Amino acid sequence: MATLEHMSLADSLLVSLLGICVVFFVLILISFFIRIISKILSVGAKKAPAAAPVAASAAPAAPAADPNKVPAPGSLGEIKLFDVDDQTAAMVMAIVADELKAPLNELRFISIKERKKD
Repeated sequence: MATLEHMSLADSLLVSLLGICVVFFVLILISFFIRIISKILSVGAKKAPAAAPVAASAAPAAPAADPNKVPAPGSLGEIKLFDVDDQTAAMVMAIVADELKAPLNELRFISIKERKKD
């Protein structure tokens, strides 16, 4: 049967220090992997919006429902509001544009509808 040996204080401190060093080394490695992955994804995200203006420029070519209404310069057409006033719709569009970090004139809103609480 095996007998247990007691560690000295110096040995236990050395083992603890080695364990802490291993943990910090792994944390630093994970940090580098996260940075590398975020750089790769940010490069991919910068390339994606380049295709969006092409699709957006085709949208205003559709005829408007009311020929007397001329959309504002840079707008992407009309929007249908259901139970929402103009000020609330403008606030919602501004918040969405801010969250997406995109100019408002590059976003196309089709409709805004208020959800009623049941």
